[in-house]
Amino acid sequence: MYEIAEIAGFAGAHGVWSVSDSSLLVPLIGYVGSDGAKGIVRFGFDDVGEAAQFGAEELRAGRPGWVHAALVVDAFLRLPSGRVDALIIDAVEYGPHRRSLKMAVPYRPHTSPQGFAVYRPKFIETSGFDAPDYHAMADVFFSGVDSHEEAAAVWNAHLVDQSV
Repeated sequence: MYEIAEIAGFAGAHGVWSVSDSSLLVPLIGYVGSDGAKGIVRFGFDDVGEAAQFGAEELRAGRPGWVHAALVVDAFLRLPSGRVDALIIDAVEYGPHRRSLKMAVPYRPHTSPQGFAVYRPKFIETSGFDAPDYHAMADVFFSGVDSHEEAAAVWNAHLVDQSV
C-alpha cells in the first residue's frame, strides 16, 4: 500500500549519499519500473534551479513504464528552530488513482564545523491516501533507504540522535 514511500527512501538515500561529501546535489529522480527494477535519472543542467524545475515536470508527466518515482532536490526547510538544509522528496504513484507524498530530510552540510549529519525525516504532505498511517509509511521509507546499500551505510553512519 505504501510502495511510493519505498522509492522515496531509495532516492532520498541516494541524495544523502551525494551531499555527504559535496556541497551541491544534482536534482534526481529515483523510479521503479513496471518490471520492478529501480533506477536513477540525474538532471545535470548549468543552473540547478532549471534542473529542479525540469525534474518536477518529468515527475508530473512520468515516463512510459514508471510505476513510482521520487524527485529529490536540495533546498532549505523552515522549522521552528530556524532554517536548515534539507533534501526535499516529492514522490508519485502513477496510475488511475494517483497518490503523492512530500517529505524532507534535514541535514547538516559536510562544510559545517561539526561535520555532516542526517536528521529524522519529516512528512510534509500526502495526497490520495485515506487516513495515511505515517508510522507504517516511515517503516517502508526506511526499507527503501536500506535497499540502497552504499547510501544506507552513509546515512546510518551520520544519523544523529536528535531532531531539528
